[in-house]
Amino acid sequence: MIYVDSSVVLAYLLTEDRSPATTFWRQRFFSSRLLHYEVWTRIHALGLATSHTQLVELLLKRINLLEMMPAILARALDSFPIPVRTLDALHLASVDFLRSQGETVAIASYDKRLVTAARLLGFEIVAV
Repeated sequence: MIYVDSSVVLAYLLTEDRSPATTFWRQRFFSSRLLHYEVWTRIHALGLATSHTQLVELLLKRINLLEMMPAILARALDSFPIPVRTLDALHLASVDFLRSQGETVAIASYDKRLVTAARLLGFEIVAV
């Protein structure tokens, strides 16, 4: 399974130069419920709600969202191999939770700090 963060989702929605191919979205995805808020906050900040709502809703339906459970929130409070930002800690804690449940998880992200921390935690990084 692939854990996808907002950098990849937003790159696709906003048709940025570095953006995953349409075929990428045929896989099985998970993310934190945090993704929902990160994406909508950015879409609203850019004034794109009217033009992008349907696309955002369709894409978010393809991603299984993990709730912010106590176990995930507790892990986010622990240290990581390198200093991380709060939202990155929550994403890393979410993917770490999936692994603790026996899932084999790879991470898709354009965020260099998140990718570095994920590699140091032993996660495979998906090229997108």
